[in-house]
Amino acid sequence: MTLELVDRDQHRRLAREARDGYVKGPDAPIEAAAAALAKAEAARSVMLVEGISDQIALETLAGRQGRNLEAERIVIVPVGGAQAIPRYLGLFGPQGKSLPITGMCDAGEELLVRRGLSAGGLGSPRNRLEMEQLGFFVCVDDLEQELIRASDRAAIEALLESQGDLSSFRTMQNQPAWRGRGFEAQLHRWIRAGARRNLRYAHLLTLSLRPDRLPRPLEAVLAATGAQTEGAGR
Repeated sequence: MTLELVDRDQHRRLAREARDGYVKGPDAPIEAAAAALAKAEAARSVMLVEGISDQIALETLAGRQGRNLEAERIVIVPVGGAQAIPRYLGLFGPQGKSLPITGMCDAGEELLVRRGLSAGGLGSPRNRLEMEQLGFFVCVDDLEQELIRASDRAAIEALLESQGDLSSFRTMQNQPAWRGRGFEAQLHRWIRAGARRNLRYAHLLTLSLRPDRLPRPLEAVLAATGAQTEGAGR
């Protein structure tokens, strides 16, 4: 589904639906992790991500690809920050439940995740390529930047207008601290300025991308997770 095929009313409905089923509020990271852990009791595979926006983007992309992660018994666990990933690698890896594990992190947390993979007994990746061979992928620099780069300015501005958010974004663009900065940097700051906005646009940007412009880390981690699950089922 691409942006031009979705009218304004549909976009607003989809934005509301993007938040349905996801916890909100100051305790959201803890509650989201707890909910995913409960589902993971019956999982065939788990995918570790830093936060709820990553979870939303990946579940949205899986839906676009016609996949049903619940039916595949793949559980995406938003761990509440990359600093928690090593603990979850221990919980689900060979030192714990011995489930197939994949994951995605921001570039700033790459070294931490590499160390966690080593400590958890999953391997000792020395670089990003070796991380990918273990099923872990890096967003540069983060999820939002991957999604922004994968789209184009006109499509993004049309999406903002469909949500009634374009005037708010224009106001931020005209602030002295942001006037003259690049469009991508401005949009990145605006999206991350609020948790609810972050969740909405993780869904809407992923939904509106052209099929040939999907961010590689998202597409690759879903493919790796599917391959691991199929292998575990044989």
